[in-house]
Amino acid sequence: MAKQKIRVRYAPSPTGHLHIGNARTALFNYLFARHTKGTLVLRIEDTDLKRNVEGGARSQMENLHWLGIDWDEGPDKGGDYGPYRQSERKDIYNKYIKQLIDEGKAYYSYKTEEELEEQREEQRAMGIAPHYTYEYEGMTADEIKQAQADAEAKGLTPVVRIHIPEMVTYAWDDIVKGHLSFESDTIGGDFVIQKRDGMPTYNFAVVIDDHLMEITHVLRGDDHISNTPKQLAVYQALGWEPPKFGHMTLIISADTGKKLSKRDESVLQFIEQYRDLGYLPDAMFNFITLLGWSPGGENEIFNQRELIKQFDPERLSKSPATFDQKKLEWINNQYIKKADRDTLLDLALNNLQEAGLVEQDPTPEKMEWVRQLVNIYSVQMSYTKQIVDLAKIFFAAPKDLSDEEIDEIRKDEARPVIEEFKKQLNLIPRFTAPQIMNAVQATRRETGIKGRRLFMPIRIATTRSMVGPGVGEAMELLGKDRVLEHLDLTLKQMSENGL
Repeated sequence: MAKQKIRVRYAPSPTGHLHIGNARTALFNYLFARHTKGTLVLRIEDTDLKRNVEGGARSQMENLHWLGIDWDEGPDKGGDYGPYRQSERKDIYNKYIKQLIDEGKAYYSYKTEEELEEQREEQRAMGIAPHYTYEYEGMTADEIKQAQADAEAKGLTPVVRIHIPEMVTYAWDDIVKGHLSFESDTIGGDFVIQKRDGMPTYNFAVVIDDHLMEITHVLRGDDHISNTPKQLAVYQALGWEPPKFGHMTLIISADTGKKLSKRDESVLQFIEQYRDLGYLPDAMFNFITLLGWSPGGENEIFNQRELIKQFDPERLSKSPATFDQKKLEWINNQYIKKADRDTLLDLALNNLQEAGLVEQDPTPEKMEWVRQLVNIYSVQMSYTKQIVDLAKIFFAAPKDLSDEEIDEIRKDEARPVIEEFKKQLNLIPRFTAPQIMNAVQATRRETGIKGRRLFMPIRIATTRSMVGPGVGEAMELLGKDRVLEHLDLTLKQMSENGL
């Protein structure tokens, strides 16, 4: 018998932007499909009409593509198992709902939301876990038919519920968690498979889709564990074999140790936010892969080809994955150091333009200036938007010197160094970094001062800061006029303070 071809799926709801947790689900399914030369299906689960966001599906797909994740079948590509939007599969679901009703495995339920809430309140008061109680208990078939007709006459719209048998164990061998099992009396009773608006519920539609699309493995977050017994009940009712399930552990915040919550604004959690900050997609791909999966060894930097080759769902961690912002910044910095310069230029230019520091249509000369700026800060940047703060000295008026900076130029040799350097700057033929460094060396020769006592007064006087990129490159980008202006300002302030 031929080995079954792996078919996996990523099935987002179009309810907003791509979250880190959902991106991880997509990424692991992508790696699994590519590693096994299987198929990745993208399915849009849009049956919850109230929660759907205009453009939500498009946003999901754009951000997946940005990350480097592609799929083989989906609403934008087609395939043999479509449609790939649940809202377009209503007739398919209705067919199986009718089948279950005809077989006596599902039924119309007319209990109103008010009645259901009253029932739950009574159960809570009795210390019982809230659950649905069969509303036709003890009735004959004719009595049930009459009760439903009476409800219809009142204008009530029913839902459809599936019968959950008593004394049944729903169990599976989870790829990540091992053997798991639930008793049928713990899943809340007969649950809804079709809502009042005629749309199927998640736990019903997902079973129909996974079966008809021949999905072999379902990798998803462990917040879905409680859904799995309900889905197994549907598989059992329809006589179908379920796929293999793997439930990935929670992602927790390194700062709080708590589950990453979309309401926690201290952590950026959406892929689009990282795109806007100037993170690189390959770095994000690398980092997210390590959230709950380990390739073994000490290395933490991998390209996509290496991750595809090494991926094995059996290595998915049983412990919660820690989302460490500092580690992400470190990984992205490693990628920035090796990135194509034009890519970095495009990202950083966009950040500078959004901050209003560079015009929208810069001249070729200004573009070359920005390129040099990006190059000298590329080693320092964890993401390109940092250049807005890192490069403030090139855009803002000269800042006031700090107490620490004033202490540096208070030293006896500082004024002779600054005055001599100003003189040497006026002697160089071109205002370029190499020529500027020649002026620094000439100042050393003329004053006999070297090391920190030479470089720190020059840096402070010309850039108005103790820190920054190479002093030659910084001055070249500032331009001769601004450098001389800074030198004069510093000497004036020194005189005013008796230095």
